[in-house]
Amino acid sequence: MAKKNAATGGTIKVTQTGSPIRREKDQRATLIGLGLNKMHKTRELQDSPEVRGMIRKVAHMVSVEG
Repeated sequence: MAKKNAATGGTIKVTQTGSPIRREKDQRATLIGLGLNKMHKTRELQDSPEVRGMIRKVAHMVSVEG
């Protein structure tokens, strides 16, 4: 399904659910790269392999819809 969304230029909603406190610097930087810097903030991002990789890196601190 992810490839179908990427091929059609779909979007996904990413919400920060975990705190970056006491996390590695690269994980904090990844959240900032996704546009997330506060708890429960939601961003609608282009569904691409790059964004999916960033989400995979911080999967324990975010929830993804659609």
